[in-house]
Amino acid sequence: MKGLLQRVTGARVEVAGEVVGAIDQGLLVLVAVEPGDTQANAAKLLNKLLNYRVFSDAEGKMNRSLADIGGGLLLVSQFTLAADTQNGLRPSFSTAAPPALAQALFDHLLTEAKRLHPRVESGRFGADMQVHLVNDGPVTFMLQT
Repeated sequence: MKGLLQRVTGARVEVAGEVVGAIDQGLLVLVAVEPGDTQANAAKLLNKLLNYRVFSDAEGKMNRSLADIGGGLLLVSQFTLAADTQNGLRPSFSTAAPPALAQALFDHLLTEAKRLHPRVESGRFGADMQVHLVNDGPVTFMLQT
């Protein structure tokens, strides 16, 4: 499971012009599920998302986590992150999980995130989404389980 974490001052996801998820300060995470991923992978990724220290402390060092600051978490499914880009000029998606598995694990990740963190929003699985964000820093990390 992959998560492209972006520290943001604000982010929102729109589907057909309707805002389906939005946060202020926090993390926008683009999530890709790969074949072989399990609920254990989702739990490991979620633990990292909530506790990864990417927010500045009083000295300006990245020592504070999303849980520490109480920021928002916006999860967006993005199967293209699992693409194989090693060969040619067109991505292959054979390295992405089948849609049924991907949706089940994304939904599990979302459910657990809402159980463990007070401010969680999401995009809409499988929809054509427009993602708007203000990347703070910019700070972006690729997390893998």
